[in-house]
Order: sequence, then structure tokens, then C-alpha cells
Amino acid sequence: MGMDLYKKCSLCPRNCGVDRTAGNRGYCGEDSVPRVARAALHYWEEPCISGKNGSGTVFFCGCSLKCVYCQNYCIAKGEVKGKPVDSQRLCQIYFELKEKGAHNINLVTATHFTPHVVESVKLAKSRGLDIPIVYNTSGYETVENIKRLDGVVDIYLPDFKYQDTDIAARYSNAPDYPQIALNAIKEMVKQTGKPVIEDGIMKKGVIVRHLVLPGHIKASKSAIEAIYNSFGDDVYISIMKQYTPMQHIMSFGDDFRSLKRTLTRGEYKSVVDHAAKLGVVNGFVQYGDNAKESFIPAFDCEGV
Repeated sequence: MGMDLYKKCSLCPRNCGVDRTAGNRGYCGEDSVPRVARAALHYWEEPCISGKNGSGTVFFCGCSLKCVYCQNYCIAKGEVKGKPVDSQRLCQIYFELKEKGAHNINLVTATHFTPHVVESVKLAKSRGLDIPIVYNTSGYETVENIKRLDGVVDIYLPDFKYQDTDIAARYSNAPDYPQIALNAIKEMVKQTGKPVIEDGIMKKGVIVRHLVLPGHIKASKSAIEAIYNSFGDDVYISIMKQYTPMQHIMSFGDDFRSLKRTLTRGEYKSVVDHAAKLGVVNGFVQYGDNAKESFIPAFDCEGV
């Protein structure tokens, strides 16, 4: 897979058509040179991803979705520049993370750098990398791009943020998000099959994440219904309560009022109870106080 995919770019559903090889930046905010803001062990994923040793997480700069409430806002919007890397360096990073004990290699928001992901992972596997590759994504993916990852990725970790098109438009400028994400997840499930977990660690499969937003409980229930009705027990559903109001959101208008506070226990319980009523068995829930900026790592180019 070559650099030609960065020309007239259509790697993500934005299909902005920019020639990123000429130094132009797409909707994602990036040209064709991957930038990484952090590569380190991460302990705050689902238990079967982080395990005891941590997940070897590589945070890429830029994002093709750019939700207004993004918890990684500083790298999604380009405020943190990260370090440029090539496929050879990415391959080295994977082995360095494995040496630190990582249970897997966790590629976060890598959609817009898919050619480098494919090249670097194939190179690493040819050199003996034998831990799972996790593709950690907003869910806003084309089926064509997910097909490029067939045989490269072992575990998919997509969000399913919205079933409501109006909310998707307001918060992510993506009214087409619901159907696009469901189509992408369908391809992910087709590739990996049913989840496989050995000794508490996932080896292959799909975990679909849903972040419950304050003031949008009905929308969260609809989103979880859409996931469960589409995929049943062929995926794990992770219901997250870690929404944190980032500082930039405080200057926004009344349309974003609910996003300026944390989620209440009652709101989260209502969504979890609804999932249980639907029959969700394969799932993860969060306990305690997860709405802390301490759950958001420092994007200081560690490990890059």
C-alpha cells in the first residue's frame, strides 16, 4: 500500500480529496507524514486490553471526526504537534513497547495514516512481532479503509458515538455517522469473528465503545440498542462514563450546555440498566469516579 492513497485523499468518510503528499492538510489536519504524540503503556483501557502490564498505545496526531467535546482535543486539533515518524520508526516503537511488557499494540486514531499503519505492522510481523494489533478508532470509517486492514489488525476498538443524526451533526459535523459507523463495524466483525479472550487478555475480536454524554441518556440508549440489535453477542459493548468537560468547551454557547458538566451516577445507571434489559451480556461498565483529566495522558512525545 503506497503513498498514492494520500493523493486526492479519501481514506476517511470526509473524502476531502486533498493531495496530502504535497504538504497539504486534509480535514484531519495532517499531511502524509505521520505524527505521534505519545507511545507508552496505557492502563485505562478495558481490562482485557490493558491487562496487568498495560496496552502499548500509540497516539497519532490529527483526527477525521473532531468531536467538539474531544477528550484528546489537543492532539486531535493539532495544538500538540507530536513528532514525525516513518514506517521504520513505527515498527521500532512497536518492539520497544513489547519489550516493556505490552499485551498488544494499540493504534489510536490512525485512520488518516492507514498506509503507514499497514506498512509498519506488516514489517513488524515479518520481524517476529507476535502480540495483537489493536485499531482504536472513532468508528467514522469507510468500509474500504477497514478492508485495507484485513489481516493486519487483530482487535478492533471502535466507538459508536451516535444513533441520532442531529446530535452527530451538532457535535461532530457528521450527520452520516450512524450508518457509516455501523457499516464499518460490520466489516470489522466479519474480519475478526467472535471475540477470543485467553487468560483475561483479548487476542481477537471487536469491542464497541459508547461514551455516555451528560444530558443525552435517551440518545445513549438508542445507540446501545443499535449496536446490540446489529451484532448481538458477536461484539463486546463497553459503556463508558469517563466524559470530562474540557476547558475549551466552557466558552461554547447554550447548544452545548449539557457538555459543561460531568455525567451523574443516575444517568449512567439508567443507560447500564437499559443495556441489561436488552440482554447485553458481553459488556464492560465503569465504576467509581472516571471523569478526571488524570485519565487523559500527557501528550509529551514519550516513547516517540
